[in-house]
Amino acid sequence: MGEKYDVIIIGAGIAGLTAALYSARQRLKTLVISIDLGGQLLLAPELQNFPGFISISGLDLIKRVEEQARLYGSNMVFDQVTGISPVENGFEVSTLSGSKYLCDAIILAFGKTPKELGVPGEKKLKGKGVSYCVICDSPLFTGKDVVLVSWGYHGAEGAIRLRDYARKVYWVFPGEKPVDDEAMLQEVLRKGNVELIPYSEIVEIVGDEKVEAVVIRNKKASEERKLEVSGIFVEIGYVTKTDFIKDLVELNEKGEIVVDEYCRTSREGIFAAGDVTEMPFKQAVIAAGMGACAALSAYNYIMKLRGKKAVLTADWRHLSMPGKEKEKEGRGLFLKLK
Repeated sequence: MGEKYDVIIIGAGIAGLTAALYSARQRLKTLVISIDLGGQLLLAPELQNFPGFISISGLDLIKRVEEQARLYGSNMVFDQVTGISPVENGFEVSTLSGSKYLCDAIILAFGKTPKELGVPGEKKLKGKGVSYCVICDSPLFTGKDVVLVSWGYHGAEGAIRLRDYARKVYWVFPGEKPVDDEAMLQEVLRKGNVELIPYSEIVEIVGDEKVEAVVIRNKKASEERKLEVSGIFVEIGYVTKTDFIKDLVELNEKGEIVVDEYCRTSREGIFAAGDVTEMPFKQAVIAAGMGACAALSAYNYIMKLRGKKAVLTADWRHLSMPGKEKEKEGRGLFLKLK
């Protein structure tokens, strides 16, 4: 059996990270499991309607909330949840890497899931060189050759981040240009280690235990090219994926999770927040609020499990930040597990 947590939060977007902040502030042992960091908010170059900021990028907002959650002691692993099973006294969460974790309560906050390419070798090599999060995994490929499949402003940001770690970045995109902003494109190319590969698509990812090469097809010339690389980053958008919980909690006709005003699902001990729920207004501030609500509800649920009075309805108290002490001791940090 895996390590036991009070709360496991699935998803590291604004809803999941806010839930982690509120859960950790109540001194609950908190774990966040996510395939990426930031979710759809990373696609937002500028937010002008998040309270407290005249203007802030989605990435900067996520980094701030991540830091808050970390300072109060939240832990995080980058992995893909493949199953949730009710067990005696809680739940068991299984991941693609083969890890298993136990918990008293779960918060589902995974919003939409990164789109996959759907090519041979992709599923087998997930977490073994196939990544869906540049901000999460780029340091792992320092000095190595990688492929980036993305486009637009978000793709350019990813290319800039990758070029500062990787030896060579092959940027694959389906059109003539990867981004319309010429100044940003020139910034991507400034270091000379990014090669643009237009009119192209990935047809296969090659490797046994890890990524060894990628096969690219030029759609205009009908030619294929094999690149020897150590990794491939896929950032091509998001889709809703709730099939793995369809027998666990109630979903609506759109596949969204049904919740009540306390962010409780149809399954006792499981809560949900953010864009993965039936909430019609898909806004960052609403997702964050739901994350806080879900965490406070999970706290009350856990207190009742332990025979204590559960009356927490707010989180106004001043607390020290145990994460700072843990950082000094080498603990309390977000972990990188594959």
